[in-house]
Amino acid sequence: MPRLLHVIGSPRQERSASLDVATAFIQAWQGKHPDAEVDTLDAWHCDLPEFDGPILDAKYAGIQGEPLSAEQAHAWTVAKALAQRFKAADVLVFGVPCWNFGIPYKLKQLFDVVSQKDLLFTFDERGLNGLLGGRQALVIAARGAALDRQEHQESYLRTWCEMVGIDRMHTVVVEKTLFGAEVDQASRDQAKQDAVALVAKL
Repeated sequence: MPRLLHVIGSPRQERSASLDVATAFIQAWQGKHPDAEVDTLDAWHCDLPEFDGPILDAKYAGIQGEPLSAEQAHAWTVAKALAQRFKAADVLVFGVPCWNFGIPYKLKQLFDVVSQKDLLFTFDERGLNGLLGGRQALVIAARGAALDRQEHQESYLRTWCEMVGIDRMHTVVVEKTLFGAEVDQASRDQAKQDAVALVAKL
């Protein structure tokens, strides 16, 4: 059965535009795949480790081919378990608010934990080899205003997808959410239509 991983990057819960649009997509996707499983990973309400101490030591031990200590191995299980949720999915949906032209720090922390050698990618002298090949991603990028300068929201997710081997990334933008209730709702409605239209492709 198909499996979808929904990564929530916004802490705003019911007020979140990215979550609102993601929910519309997921409901439509489940309508197409009634036997599907949906795994929800909320970056703000899961136990993300600080990437220091034993877990950081475990990272470099693995890169250098050294055995892990018991403490390092225990710390590394957290990263492995989170990364496995990405590997278990056929479709990944990311709700990504724009904070200071980039992504929220908790979402970045999640990526920093799971994006490790032998978990979501490998590398050698020829370069990176992503381990999430064959999967698709939908990025729902929410913005309070229309950006008229370079952004590091969609571009970050695109680079990350390429690194881990996802070569089909779709993007739905919902913007001007700070321009009043009517403009916000109109933008959400259009984004929901765009997202639901992608169900046939994912």
